[in-house]
Amino acid sequence: MRHCSVQVRGLLTREELDRYNGLIEVGGFLEEQGRYDLAYPVQKEIDILILPAIERLKDKSRARDRDDQEYMASLERDQDLSEEV
Repeated sequence: MRHCSVQVRGLLTREELDRYNGLIEVGGFLEEQGRYDLAYPVQKEIDILILPAIERLKDKSRARDRDDQEYMASLERDQDLSEEV
């Protein structure tokens, strides 16, 4: 089974995380038994389950980028003001 990143796991809700852990456990068991035909749909379900957390991670990244841009713009404004004085 492919695990998602620690960052994505950290953004799963408690319910999503419980379901994720259960699916990983089931998928791991199926792989140990050589039942890759059944492990595949479990992996697909995990991939669908983590999509909302991936979107939350993207939103955090976009917000951080916006904050960085605002900070850089404020530095430019401060520099322009200091040059005028």
